[in-house]
Amino acid sequence: MLEKVLIANRGEIALRILRACRELGVKTVAVHSTADYSLKHVLLADESVCIGPPPSAASYLNMPAIISAAEVTDSVAIHPGYGFLSENADFAERVENSGFVFVGPKAETIRIMGDKVSAIRMMKLQGVPCVPGSDGPLGEDADENLRIARDIGYPVIIKASGGGGGRGMRVVHSDAALMNAIGVTRSEAQAAFGNDQVYMEKYLERPRHIEFQVLADHHGNVIHLGERDCSMQRRHQKVLEEAPAPGITAQQRRIMGDKCVEACVAVGYRSAGTLEFLYQDEEFYFIEMNTRIQVEHPVTEFVTGIDLVKAQLLIAAGERLPYIQNDVQLRGHAIECRINAEDAKTFMPCPGPVRLWHSPGGPGVRVDSHIYSGYNVPPNYDSLIAKLITHGETRETAIARMRNALTEMVIEGIKTNVPLHQEICNHAAFQKGGTDIHYLERRLGLK
Repeated sequence: MLEKVLIANRGEIALRILRACRELGVKTVAVHSTADYSLKHVLLADESVCIGPPPSAASYLNMPAIISAAEVTDSVAIHPGYGFLSENADFAERVENSGFVFVGPKAETIRIMGDKVSAIRMMKLQGVPCVPGSDGPLGEDADENLRIARDIGYPVIIKASGGGGGRGMRVVHSDAALMNAIGVTRSEAQAAFGNDQVYMEKYLERPRHIEFQVLADHHGNVIHLGERDCSMQRRHQKVLEEAPAPGITAQQRRIMGDKCVEACVAVGYRSAGTLEFLYQDEEFYFIEMNTRIQVEHPVTEFVTGIDLVKAQLLIAAGERLPYIQNDVQLRGHAIECRINAEDAKTFMPCPGPVRLWHSPGGPGVRVDSHIYSGYNVPPNYDSLIAKLITHGETRETAIARMRNALTEMVIEGIKTNVPLHQEICNHAAFQKGGTDIHYLERRLGLK
């Protein structure tokens, strides 16, 4: 087992990793910015190292500072969590070249799957269905780009090859708007991701967002842990997730899960990963792969009983997966609400001191959060402050428990989006299941 792991992240995921390490008897090192000296995992870790001022570029994105912290603390491995450097192939390469274990895939795998154009190309080679598109980056030839768009059929969507987090996308409905959309998306992509390559896909009008969780070890063993429905979104950002996805049959799960496994074997994948699809008219279309742990991993843990973060650490230590595909059984239903420090109506971030925090409880209720009474939410980072997860034998029970838990949750001193989640849980369409990715924005009058 890895003797000491440096946690190169912050917030709830850093605390989640620390807890998994403690269960495995692994010592922990917390790195933090000057704004995060009072984070719960920093206070609980065996050692902590300040790596810079509050701006992410000077701290959590500062590769030399993180690797230096690993060196001075004699760490064996670095776990990147999600966000920040978790899908940065250069960081994974530098970690391993510096003599540490990167808790995640190999750098070359991150490069292949992190670039959406190469990922789609790889998936097509493995027979995974993909959205009709340009089959590669768009060039500068305006006539050729117009031809591609007409062949695909409007509406189309222009996407940044290196994009993520809902950025670097633009929907186009006509020839007249196409070239400007390509130019603007290129400029945005270069500024945000340092890569101005863009590609084109058919824009599906009312798809659902369905993703499959995989685990792979160093020995060629790969399994899938079923699917999640992440269709409740606002501006391409997930708000609520659930597993399994309503309406997906056991046969569909088996067919698509097997395709995901075969694709991961082909690329030599290791660690936890997620293949994301758009689902419309009973057809799946691959869109991207996340080569890291996902924010929404707890719903999969609830329905499978498998601890994904511990699995990541065991895989990084070189151990074989302790289960085969037939061992994976989905039990009941789980739902996760992302609790953000933001105004529930305007979605403006709301940093500041938490005067009072009370965590809900009861059967089938889990709360992943780093906040506590007296904690000050800094303005420098993502507004996610907690994840509320419920599980029940049926979807109806999971929803009922979520409604109860949202009522019990107390966060005073800052505004949160708890009222939004309460409203969602009372929506007839959500209770029925199977809403598309545009549903929430239509409901909020944003679309």
